[in-house]
Amino acid sequence: MAGATGSAVGVAGAARVLEVLGERDATLAVAESLTGGLLAGELTSVPGASRTFRGSVTAYATDLKRDVLGVDGALLGERGAVDPEVARQMAAGVRRELGADWGVATTGVAGPDPQDGQPVGTVYVAVVGPDDRGKVTALRLNGDRADIRKESVRSAFALLLGELCGNERAQDTEENGGN
Repeated sequence: MAGATGSAVGVAGAARVLEVLGERDATLAVAESLTGGLLAGELTSVPGASRTFRGSVTAYATDLKRDVLGVDGALLGERGAVDPEVARQMAAGVRRELGADWGVATTGVAGPDPQDGQPVGTVYVAVVGPDDRGKVTALRLNGDRADIRKESVRSAFALLLGELCGNERAQDTEENGGN
């Protein structure tokens, strides 16, 4: 990220995500915790985002993750909000609640202090697609609070693009009789 402007990476990722979603006539919703709206902000900075972006929930407080997104309360009580399964349930919940084809979620610790026994820089990014299966990536990020949040946004776009484009490659292989 050295030499890049603060949100240049995020805007490029957002534009590509929206382009791919548009090609597939698919929609997206996001649930954010540590990114606090940055993900949605990057998406809505792209002209025409409303064609595919349904909306977002910034569930910074743990009770909102439970009450608004439907994250299991026992899970939150047992493991805290910084957990891969919490991220997956957030993505599934925002997808369901906002009626989108794809859901993306971010949860983690941007700092300056540890949270839920997790060190600063611990981040989980999740994607849940139309088949209701999810993929979660665990990140261990360095830098200050702003760096961690920006890299979380970039990673969320990368994970979603990987799922969107990976699913397309798998489908092409099956259709063409490849391995």
